[in-house]
Amino acid sequence: MLGIGPPEPGTAGPPERADAARNRQLLLDAAQQLVREQGVDSLTMDALAKRAGVGKGTVFRRFGNRSGLLMALLDHSERKTQEAFMFGPPPLGPGAAPVERLVAFGRARLLDIDVEGELYRAAEVGNAADRYSGAPYMLLKAHVSMLLRQASMPGDIPLVADSLLGALSAALVMHQMRALGYSRDQIGDNWEAVVRRVVSA
Repeated sequence: MLGIGPPEPGTAGPPERADAARNRQLLLDAAQQLVREQGVDSLTMDALAKRAGVGKGTVFRRFGNRSGLLMALLDHSERKTQEAFMFGPPPLGPGAAPVERLVAFGRARLLDIDVEGELYRAAEVGNAADRYSGAPYMLLKAHVSMLLRQASMPGDIPLVADSLLGALSAALVMHQMRALGYSRDQIGDNWEAVVRRVVSA
């Protein structure tokens, strides 16, 4: 499975000990809960240490600083998403029709953006060449492209996949929700309508 950016602190080099990997997972789960409950601004090293019931030094040793923590959390979230659409139950995972999986993929992505949008938007900032040729985006594009092929969609599939993923940009979705007042369900329904039109064309 592909992650985001450089290896997380403590994961480069020799394989992590089982207890260290388990502790990192617990810290990241606690960090994800904090963000979902209180927003990304609430995620500080102190707050995470308190939520996880560990010393602040443990958090600093694991992630280095808040920036390292945010990148590790985004990687953690992306890996869960990847696992769900690659190995999870249908309709998001294998076993459903390609169009139904595409619809489920978009709705799952919208849920992630709704609860962790600032993390996703932060990941989209920067050099476009890095973002669109990086492993996380390329994996999403490969997945959408595969489903479009399975649905026998005519046309330039990689270009269509880019267009569909553009509709799931965190910055755009957050603007639609916060500035334009659309609900996640409305945006999800629009995603479904677009997917069905594109595939049937």
